[in-house]
Amino acid sequence: MSMTKLAFLNFKRSFKNHLSLIVSQAFTILVLFNFQAILSSDAFAVLGTRNKAYIDLLVQMVSFVLGCFMFFFIWYSTNVFLTSRKKEIGVYIFMGLSNEQIGKMYLTETLLTGLSALALGLGFGFLSAGLFQMLLFALSRLEVEVLFLPGPKPMLTTALLYLAVDLLFAVKGYMDIARSSVLSLLFAARQKEHLWQSQILLWIRTIFGTGILAFGYGLALKEARQGVMANALAAVVLVTAGVYLLFGGAIPMALKGAAADKERLYQKQRVLWVNSMLFRMRKNYRTYAIVCVLLLCSVTALATGFAMKGRYETIIHFENTYTFQLLSQRTDLDENARMLIQEESGLRVGTQMPILSVDPSLIQDDSFYSHYAILSYPHLMRLAKEAGLAFPFEEPADDEVIQVGHPTLLSLITDQSQRKVRINGQTFRQVASSTIPYLGYLQERMHFYVVNGPVYESLLPLGQEICTYNYQIEDLGRFPQVRDRLDGLVHSQEAQGLPPIARVAIDPASNELDWIKVLYSLCLFMFMVFILASGSILFMKMYNDAFEEKERCQIILKMGFDRTLLKRSIAMELGVTYGLIFLVMQISSFFSVGALGKMMFTDLTLVDLISSAVVLGILGLWYLLSVWAYGKNAGL
Repeated sequence: MSMTKLAFLNFKRSFKNHLSLIVSQAFTILVLFNFQAILSSDAFAVLGTRNKAYIDLLVQMVSFVLGCFMFFFIWYSTNVFLTSRKKEIGVYIFMGLSNEQIGKMYLTETLLTGLSALALGLGFGFLSAGLFQMLLFALSRLEVEVLFLPGPKPMLTTALLYLAVDLLFAVKGYMDIARSSVLSLLFAARQKEHLWQSQILLWIRTIFGTGILAFGYGLALKEARQGVMANALAAVVLVTAGVYLLFGGAIPMALKGAAADKERLYQKQRVLWVNSMLFRMRKNYRTYAIVCVLLLCSVTALATGFAMKGRYETIIHFENTYTFQLLSQRTDLDENARMLIQEESGLRVGTQMPILSVDPSLIQDDSFYSHYAILSYPHLMRLAKEAGLAFPFEEPADDEVIQVGHPTLLSLITDQSQRKVRINGQTFRQVASSTIPYLGYLQERMHFYVVNGPVYESLLPLGQEICTYNYQIEDLGRFPQVRDRLDGLVHSQEAQGLPPIARVAIDPASNELDWIKVLYSLCLFMFMVFILASGSILFMKMYNDAFEEKERCQIILKMGFDRTLLKRSIAMELGVTYGLIFLVMQISSFFSVGALGKMMFTDLTLVDLISSAVVLGILGLWYLLSVWAYGKNAGL
């Protein structure tokens, strides 16, 4: 019998065992294919060149993350698959087969598994591409024509990428088998990941793991004006390493302590699952750490999606505070502008306020603006009252300022405390900052500092005082007509040789920021990928472990233990495993989502709780599926 035929028969016989691996890899292929289909389509062209460029960049970034994940996922799954087959492979050596022949058989079998996953993933991906785009556009609230039949390019790109990775690890497995000894192949199934050699090693792992985690959590929440990205990257590395050491040290120590407490151990049949769980933790702690980190990525991705959605709505509300704004040295334009707006659409809000525009060279701060203006506290308080906006500030002292800016999607300057500002050589202390849209869109283009009345008067010689007129129209459907009337006013003033007027118009139908809506939709899809990936890895590990437990379970049943009691102990063991993973993830997510909230200058505690609740619900479904599969494979 040829090696190819033997490999095919083995694949056919063990298809049930390969099924979890095939389905999990097929899902990754499906998602990657759908993102490639979006990249190759012109669906987002209707949103404009700028938006399409942003969206293409986001999709490429997501595709890169998916590609990296697929690489490591195939690496992990093929290692698990190879380890579970080494004992069987060792038997083939006693049948007279050489290592190279067995390696070729394994290579063929791995490629058959990969091709099955590829066919399944591409097939369902092709069928679901239109549905995927419809769901993405629905979540983004975009009206875009959907392409239901993607072209050959995304299919070819996805297939080549997956086959390259799959072939790489298939060849790696072949070389591993070809270079292995008979004894290592025979006893591979009995080899365990020896977590500790002594109590001292456990303590070292526990202390270092706890310390690294604490340091990583501290960096995640550390406020800074520079180095925020460096802190975030270091926090990711440290938290990942800390979680690994936590599952390799502190958690096994706690379980070992529980097993040593014999009085509690022999109550309520804990002996059936505590020792077994200690053994599983000792064997699988690397897998549990990987799953915990993936779950942390999933809850962070979901929280980012929720946060982006809320931030988008905040930015849109900010920009649409005023529909039109006029800027001029003249102080008598308000009556004419109001009359024109009232005739066309009605006026909802109208305010007028002077600002002092100063040369940027006169101001030294840590911002990157090219336009600065000074505001008077009394003037701003009056504008807030007229516009119905909150004004929660005390009047600043002579050496104090209040910074008025705009909401950002993310900021790399998270430390806003005790900032120093120099205006014409005089040092001021920033005592507060605000993103309340007192001057609407102008706050995006200029950096405003608020000073008290006397200081404002003393600074007037430094620049040019400009009067701003801010209007929100009643009927947004009449926006083009109002814009044309105001443009006529601007041109008529210029024709008469009067001081020029600058006009700002915020089109309520503008789609300039629609790429943000796509961004939070992509975050939701990334959440789905991470949560299904983590569940797949954990389920696959428990699915394979159940076969090893079959003999032990049968022995326990022959000893007279009730089958229902044994099933309950297995459910408890898996439940505590899932619970520990979720607990570590939840603690870590408090800091990761907290760091995200600092960069967005918003409290995301509720978002974190909602995201964690969603993850807990999905994880509960994986738990029930694992309990069912574990019991079935263990012969219960």
